[in-house]
Amino acid sequence: MKTIRYVFWAIVGLCLILIGLANRDAVTVRAMPTPVADLLGLSPDIQLPLFIVIFLGVGAGLLIGFLWEWVREHRIRAESRIKTRELDALRREVKKLRGEAVGAKSSDDVLALLENAS
Repeated sequence: MKTIRYVFWAIVGLCLILIGLANRDAVTVRAMPTPVADLLGLSPDIQLPLFIVIFLGVGAGLLIGFLWEWVREHRIRAESRIKTRELDALRREVKKLRGEAVGAKSSDDVLALLENAS
C-alpha cells in the first residue's frame, strides 16, 4: 500500500513539474482594473510566472473549500460533542448502578448466610 501511495505522489509531482515547465512565461497580475488604478493613482500589479499564478489559484481554492466545509460541519461537530458528553454521563451512571447492585447483592448474600446458619 505504501508503494502505491509513493507512486501516486510521484505521478502528481511529475505532473506539477510538467505544468510548471510548460507555463514559465511571465504574466502581469493586477489587483484592480486599469481604469480604477488610474483613478486612484495606484497600480498594484506584479509580474509572476504563469505556473505560480495557477498553483496559487488552486491553493486558494483548496483553502476556501476546506474552510467552507469546516464551517458547514460545525453543527455536526457540536451535536457529536453533546452526544459524547451524554454517553459518558450514562456510562458513569451505569457503572455506579452496577456497583450499587453488586454491593446490595453481596450484603443480601451475607444476610442469607447468617439467616441459614441460625
